[in-house]
Amino acid sequence: MMLKHIVAWKLKAQAEGKSKAENAAWMKKQLEALYGVIPELKTVEVGVNINPSGMAYDAVLISSFENEEALERYKVHPEHVKISSYCEKIRESRVVVDYWEE
Repeated sequence: MMLKHIVAWKLKAQAEGKSKAENAAWMKKQLEALYGVIPELKTVEVGVNINPSGMAYDAVLISSFENEEALERYKVHPEHVKISSYCEKIRESRVVVDYWEE
């Protein structure tokens, strides 16, 4: 069993001198680059939304971990914290789902 960690973000139209699309692309590149840097991160995928609906979120992270302790270590890893701190500045909202994949 693996613990799946899913995060979706609604991004501001403009933030930190970049457009929503530029920030979403930055997030994808930075988050996916954590694979191999943070040992606890077993899989990582970041999708950038193509759905024009106002209900849609702009980006989603799908990642997996061996257990909840590994996820907690990932959350406080300095490389993750750098990215997370930037994401806080560019997001309107965020939702999270964690579940066990059998």
